Amino acid sequence: MGAPLVMEILTERAHFMRESLNKNRTITDGMVSILGSFDHRLSALETAMRPTQVRTHAIRKAHENIDKTLKAAEVILAQFDISRQVEAKIIKGPREDLESYLAAVDQLRNNVEFFSSNKSFKSSDGVLTNANNLLAKAMLKLEEEFKQLLSTYSKVVEPERLFECLPNSLRPSSGSPSNQGDPNGRKISPMSHHEQIAKGTEGSTYTVPTFIPPRIIPQLHDLVRRMVEAGHEQQCLKIYRDTRASVLEQSLRKLGVEKLTKDDVQKMQWEVLEGKIGNWIHFMRIAVKLLFAGERKVCDQIFEDLDPLGNQCFAEVTMSSVIMLLSFGEAIAKSKRSPEKLFVLLDMYETMRELLPEIEVIFGGKASAEMREAALSLTKRLAQTAQDTFGDFEEAVEKDATKTSILDGTVHPLTSYVINYVKFLFDYQSTLKQLFQENGNGGSSNSQLAVATKRIMSALQTNLDGKSKQYKDPALTHLFIMNNIHYMVRSVRRSEAKDLLGDEWVQIHRRIVQQHANHYRRNAWGKILQCLTVQGLSSSGSGGLSTDGGTSSSVSRALLKERLVPSSKRLICNLKSFTNGKLNGLFPTMSCVSLYVWQWLRFSYQLIVNFLNALDRC
Repeated sequence: MGAPLVMEILTERAHFMRESLNKNRTITDGMVSILGSFDHRLSALETAMRPTQVRTHAIRKAHENIDKTLKAAEVILAQFDISRQVEAKIIKGPREDLESYLAAVDQLRNNVEFFSSNKSFKSSDGVLTNANNLLAKAMLKLEEEFKQLLSTYSKVVEPERLFECLPNSLRPSSGSPSNQGDPNGRKISPMSHHEQIAKGTEGSTYTVPTFIPPRIIPQLHDLVRRMVEAGHEQQCLKIYRDTRASVLEQSLRKLGVEKLTKDDVQKMQWEVLEGKIGNWIHFMRIAVKLLFAGERKVCDQIFEDLDPLGNQCFAEVTMSSVIMLLSFGEAIAKSKRSPEKLFVLLDMYETMRELLPEIEVIFGGKASAEMREAALSLTKRLAQTAQDTFGDFEEAVEKDATKTSILDGTVHPLTSYVINYVKFLFDYQSTLKQLFQENGNGGSSNSQLAVATKRIMSALQTNLDGKSKQYKDPALTHLFIMNNIHYMVRSVRRSEAKDLLGDEWVQIHRRIVQQHANHYRRNAWGKILQCLTVQGLSSSGSGGLSTDGGTSSSVSRALLKERLVPSSKRLICNLKSFTNGKLNGLFPTMSCVSLYVWQWLRFSYQLIVNFLNALDRC
């Protein structure tokens, strides 16, 4: 009974569910049908609305075009009115209000550009012509303002102001009567040229002066930029060059710089020329490190971002001043060579070599290439002239034919001159080594300098050998050589030359001194010993010594004095000459004369003095 009842209930429920699903399907189909009709109606509505949308978009676009047209019209109308608005300000000029004047110029230039690119407007040609004429007037007034402003603040730099910018070690002393450069009675430097150069390179600080007030620089820069934008580069270049070049040249002339030719240099006395060379060395350093560096700074500030015009302006401003300075150096380098010029040539060469790196920086750019090359050319010419002069000195020493007579065989003036010359050369060791390194034929600069110095010493020795032959007395010949070579050796040992020439050179020449001392002893004493022999005393035909050891009538005391006194006194004079009159003193510091020779000289001197005293007592 229970199972059939359950089955009946389940059947009823399944039947109910089937009816429900059928109803849902019917409702869904109805909804689909309703939605399909909506889609059709919407499509019809969209089709109906499309013309309205097109008309609305067209109206909106028309409004936008009208707005743009109105705005463009306003701009165009404003452009037509600009010339009239700025004309009064342009005619008035920039003197009272430069900033607003430059703004007016910018407006006017934009106006010209606008009508130049929009020539289709009616009356645009007339407006463009009027604007161009007005802009031309504005440029003329800008040029006048630039010239006036630049001239007002471009002042000649007084020497005192430049001296204040130098390191303390290079500042001149006031009130010196020995000045040869500064017209205000100021000695350029109390130290030698070589010391000036050494001081100038030892970490010295130069303060570049300010030529134009910083507040004026932006105004000049703005003026230049407007002129360049308007195509007036050449007018700007001419104004700047004429103004600044004149100021720079006057500053150099006030400092003492002169424009001298080769002929002017040739006519000068050496003392005057030497002073001018010393001043030139100082002027070159001031010009490069202060004047040209300051000019470069001003030019870079005024012509900032306006290259290559800035470089061209700087080159044209400095050209004549650079030529004025370098022409003097060229005149010295090309003048007749002489030994005394070697040291100033080396000073000038050192100065140029020191300044070349700064010249390369200051005169950078294509426009200044000629001046860089001129400075480098002068440096090379000075180096070559100095080297040629050095070679000439060796030849001059060997061929010196002065007839100065040294009666007592002491040191010849040529020896003293050459030794002092060589010792002075060693103050320029680094410079000479640089010369040999640049123009040498291989080998170290040290060895080349040593070889050159040895050649000079050898040339001197050769010349002294020739001069020694002027003596008729062989003893004086050897004394002369001994004295002079002794002086050479002693001077070398007491100077830096010893390190360069070496101990071997010193030892060789000490031996030469010893050899001539021995020759001198034999020749000088030979005459006295000859007089003391029987043959010597009786050579006049007066008989000989008596058999009892006394003096015969033919050998009188008068004859002894006649024979011995002159030659003995001459020997004493020669001995004193060799030892600088110190034979009575203790053993001196004469490193080239051995103790043996010194003792022999003292013994000889004392023996002769005692002998002459004995003759006087007879």
